[in-house]
Amino acid sequence: MPNIVVLVKQVPDTYSERKLSDADHTLDREGADDSVLDEINERAIEEALQIKEASDGEVTVVSMGPDSATDAIRKALSMGADKAVHVVDDALHGSDMLQTAKVLAKAIGTVEDVDLVIAGNEASDGTGGAIPAMLAELLGYPQLTHAREVTVDGSTIKVTRETEEGLTHLEASMPAVVSVSEKINEPRYPSFKGIMAAKKKPVATLGIDDLGIEAGDVGLGSAWSTVVEALPKPPREAGQRVEDDGDGGVKIAEYLVAQKLI
Repeated sequence: MPNIVVLVKQVPDTYSERKLSDADHTLDREGADDSVLDEINERAIEEALQIKEASDGEVTVVSMGPDSATDAIRKALSMGADKAVHVVDDALHGSDMLQTAKVLAKAIGTVEDVDLVIAGNEASDGTGGAIPAMLAELLGYPQLTHAREVTVDGSTIKVTRETEEGLTHLEASMPAVVSVSEKINEPRYPSFKGIMAAKKKPVATLGIDDLGIEAGDVGLGSAWSTVVEALPKPPREAGQRVEDDGDGGVKIAEYLVAQKLI
C-alpha cells in the first residue's frame, strides 16, 4: 500500500504568451492569458493513480504556488488524488530551483509515511529539470529519473529510464523519487463524479512559518540565481535572395563564407 506524493505546478498555458515582468524579471503569471495544471504533472498523477489502483495506496498532491494554483490542485484531485498540500506565501516570490526544492522537501515532510515521490521531468514554464534530483538529495532518497515505465513490487521500485543514449533499467528500495517523461502514459480526463468529489477533498494550506522556514532563506532577494536583464525576441529578418545567373553556387558559397559557416 504505497503512500505516494505527486508534485504539481500551475503554469501558463503553452498556447498563451509568456513573458517576464518588467519589475523583477520573474515570470509574469498575472499577465498570462490562461494558467493550467502542467501537462507533465497530469502524467505524473496518472502514474500515481495506476499504482494506487493496483495496490490500494493513497495519493497526495503537493504544490508550491500562488492562490490561483488551487485550480491546478483541484484538477489533480478531480483526476483521483486523495488530498493535497498547498504551500502559498508571498515570501516565496522569485524563489529559484534550490529554494523551491527545499520548500517542497519540507512540505513532503508533513505527509506521513511517504513511500514514493513522483514528479514530471521538468516544468513547461522554467524547463530547469533539476527539481527531482535536488529533492532526492534533500530527502536522502534514491532518484530514478526520465522514467517511461514504472513498476512497484513490494518495497522495490523498478524503472525503465529513457535518454538520448538509450534505455536503462533501474531498481531501488522505497522511499524513492521518480520523475516521468511524456511517454509514461496518457492521463485520464476527470469525470463529473471526480470533479464533484474534488470539492470535498482536504487541502492543507501552509505558509513558510508552518514549515519552519525563515523568510530570508527564500524569495528573490536570497535566490542563488536571478535574471538581471530580459529583452524581447528580435523580429525575424528577411532572408537574402540569390538569383542564379549561372553563378548561383558561387554566390551561395560566398555567403556561407561570409557567415563563417564554411
